[in-house]
This record gives sequence, structure tokens and C-alpha cells, in this order.
Amino acid sequence: MKNYKDITLKPTSTIKEALSVIDKGAMQIALIVDADEKLLGTLTDGDIRRGLLSGLTLNSSIENIYFKKPTLANINDAKESIIQKAIRKQIYQIPIVDDEGRLVKIEDLAKLLKTNTKRNRVVLMAGGLGTRLRPLTQNTPKPLLKVGNRPILETIIENFAKYGFINITISVNYKADMIKKYFGDGSALGVNIDYIEEEKRLGTAGSLSLIQDRPQEPFFVMNADLLTNVNFEHLLDYHSFENAIATMCVREYDYQVPYGVIQTEGSRILSIEEKPVHKFFVNAGIYMLSPQVFEYIPKDEFYDMPTLFEDIIKDGLTTVSFPIHEYWLDIGRVSDFEQAQVAYKEIF
Repeated sequence: MKNYKDITLKPTSTIKEALSVIDKGAMQIALIVDADEKLLGTLTDGDIRRGLLSGLTLNSSIENIYFKKPTLANINDAKESIIQKAIRKQIYQIPIVDDEGRLVKIEDLAKLLKTNTKRNRVVLMAGGLGTRLRPLTQNTPKPLLKVGNRPILETIIENFAKYGFINITISVNYKADMIKKYFGDGSALGVNIDYIEEEKRLGTAGSLSLIQDRPQEPFFVMNADLLTNVNFEHLLDYHSFENAIATMCVREYDYQVPYGVIQTEGSRILSIEEKPVHKFFVNAGIYMLSPQVFEYIPKDEFYDMPTLFEDIIKDGLTTVSFPIHEYWLDIGRVSDFEQAQVAYKEIF
């Protein structure tokens, strides 16, 4: 990367500034330097997400969340040495510094560390009735409703394919034949599609029991009525880095109490907070699961995704959340569908 300075930040920079730099850069990383251009550390999308989960805001400083002991290479190191270091550390980028520790450049090794396509399966839940979207879904299954002149499900599949995830399983029920006829085996989109059919409601996790050829590596599960530009590769990396059994994408949801909230002690008023805003993380309908989850899923029984997470947590295994700060929209109502039409051209 010739103009590496485009992805440099100061320790006092804000999370919002860091997101802008990472988003505009081609390498999905920011480099933290001091006034003398000496490298202090690195900052990735994962570091920011963990900071947001800990309670930081977009206006918080990155001082306490950037990684202060990154893997480095010297400007005099041979190319082969840099490559081997990257493979050993399982990283995609290595900052290059001079003998004084000043940043010189950054080497991008992504093409050496990954293939164009990936084995990880994508399971898309497309069997819902779409009751809240009627009459739009009276004759058309919700995943085939067109946003931006193409079906919602087609946009989802193309987004996964963009990151090399081309092995797609679609769970169908309502008007299944229409979905199968439209997508076929996926060859028209450059992907491989197979199908599982729910003869009764099994829930998001329960339908996974119908998969015959079970994944041997972490796999995605996503509702087929979502539009998002989440970086799915980052989700996979985050899941692997956290050594998680199950990862749930979460979205921050704000709720403002429409009244003044009174805190009391007996009959005495201690404080009055006018129309406070409460922040929550809510389920975003996108998951990354490791193959071990199949040990929990009953055969041909209703079993939803929150129950799967609860059961894994009870056993003391690792489940993590992946905060989404990218575009995300659940198309559950007619108003959502109309909003998606407006946003589609700009986002996708």
C-alpha cells in the first residue's frame, strides 16, 4: 500500500474517526503512530467491536482499545521471512518499520493467506410466511420480494459470494417451489445451492437438523429477510479469534422512555431524569456456528436459536456477540420494505 498514511491515526483519535479510516482503507486496519511516526500499535474492526461492547461510544478515544504489541517486520527483512511470519501468526497485514521503529509501509499478505473461495457453508432461512408483509406476500414468498429490482435473497447470496462464500443451503417451506425455480442450483450466480425443506415449523436452529451433509467447519446462519453490508469475512475471523462455539450478530437498539423517570426512596424523591434513553443489544438474525452445535439440536423438533445459545451457555461453552455498526435492515413490515427501496441504491 503506497499511501499508508491514509490509514494512520493518533492515540487520541476517536472510534468514529477510526471507523472512517478503516472503512475507506483497502486493508481493514488502522495504524497508530506518535508525532515522530513511530508505530505504537494497530486497530482492527474486531478491536472496535469489543470496545463498543464494553460500553464505549463512537466519541470515545481509541487509547485503551488499540493493540499495543503488534507483529512487525523490519525494512531489511527478506520477503520470504515476512511471509513465514504472517503464516505463523495467522495475520493478513504486517507493518514494516525501520531500525528506529518508524513506520515505513504495510505489507498486505491476504492473497497469500487465503484462497478465492472458502469452504464455509451459508445456511439461509427462507421458509417464513411473511404474514406482516401481506398483501405483498400473498402470491410471492418474502425472500423473492424485489428490492432494487432484484429479490432480497439474491442480494444476500451475492453479498456472501463477494467474500468467497459460495456454498449455500436454503431452508424453504412457504412457496418453496418458487424459490427453487428462481435460484436452481445457483450456477447462474456463480454459487452452489442446495435445499432443505421444513414440513413443519422447526425454528431457526431446529431446521439445521435436516442438513444431511453437515458442515465440518464454522458456518453461517442468516434470516433471508435481512439486508446488510456486514463484512462476513470479519465475522468468521472474529468467531475464530474468540474460539467461540456460537456467535450472534447484535444490533444496538435505543428506547426512549416518553416520561420523566422518578427515583425514590420511600416517599422521598431522589432524582428526576427526563425522558431517559436506554440502550440494548438485540438479536440481528445473523449467526456464526461451529459444528459442535449439532450435538444440541434435536431431530425434527422445534428449537429456536436463542434456546440453542442458552443451552450452550449452560454448559459453560463460549458464545460471543458481534456488534453490527454497518447497514442492517430487517424487512418485516411494509414500511421496512419501502425504506429498503430508498436505501438500496446508496448501500448496494
